Amino acid sequence: MPGLLQTERYAEQIFLGEPGVPPDQVQKSVKIRLKRQAVFDQPKPPMYSTLIDETVLSRPVGGAEVMKEQLAHLLSVMKHPCITVRIVPLAAGLTTGLLGAFEIAQADGSPDIAYLESSLTGEVISNTYKVRALNVRWDALSSMAHPVNVSEQVIREVMERYGD
Repeated sequence: MPGLLQTERYAEQIFLGEPGVPPDQVQKSVKIRLKRQAVFDQPKPPMYSTLIDETVLSRPVGGAEVMKEQLAHLLSVMKHPCITVRIVPLAAGLTTGLLGAFEIAQADGSPDIAYLESSLTGEVISNTYKVRALNVRWDALSSMAHPVNVSEQVIREVMERYGD
């Protein structure tokens, strides 16, 4: 689940997954993550498009209650005019997205940059060839993803499985 779209409780569970992490560090990390989400509250927010693997929706991070809240939040942010969320279906099988999470930032008049995320660290990439390779991966994943309206229905169906 992209950090920019996580709820507080979901983010907290993600950070609690780090073995031996002190509770104060978890709270600090959650606070930083939530603060970044304010980018969508700006007068001119950036356009944000994300592809989420369907398996992410079914992994019960924090249990049913946390997941229902997270999926409801995801449906809510999908109404934002600058946010696009599409689901890569499980039926797509092996995809280039399984190699690791990445984001690409595109700004008018500036070269694209990318952000690679691993379990240990994040890395900003500005090398033209590496960013181009990630753009190719994005295009491949995007071609496999459901359209927005189908993605919304998939999220609703998974949410129902978590019960009332």
